[in-house]
Amino acid sequence: MNEFFSMTRDGYNRIKAEIERLENIEMPLIAEKIAEARAEGDLKENAEYHAQRENQGLMQAKINQLKQKLNRAHIVDTSSLPKDQVGFGATVKVKDSWGDEEVYTLVGAGDEDYETGKILSSSPFGLALAGKKVGEIVEIQAPRGTLKYEILSIEFEE
Repeated sequence: MNEFFSMTRDGYNRIKAEIERLENIEMPLIAEKIAEARAEGDLKENAEYHAQRENQGLMQAKINQLKQKLNRAHIVDTSSLPKDQVGFGATVKVKDSWGDEEVYTLVGAGDEDYETGKILSSSPFGLALAGKKVGEIVEIQAPRGTLKYEILSIEFEE
């Protein structure tokens, strides 16, 4: 899985800060706990020692995963994107066929949070919105039929 994905500078910095926290705060705490458990004596029957070694391995795996994610990230400068059409990083207000309004922000992999309206720019919905302007109607094929949304507004965070 060596494909690249888009990410904002803020998203990149959040992941970088998480790596630093894990490496500089969490891993040393685990190392201390391992040393304390090792001091208890026989390692064969030392459950605390083995639990902390497992935690250390899991933490290192998480750090490695986050570093790989950063290596595959393509930073998108949203300030250089056209402001009059939907694109990566845009927050879009839409109105569906029933008159309900919803707000979505197009984000990269790892930043999606469907409960807060952060959807993948590469999702079918994100791709359907891409390039559209205020007033345009977006049609999206769904299992229950075609869904229609009108673009009401487009905003980008500065």
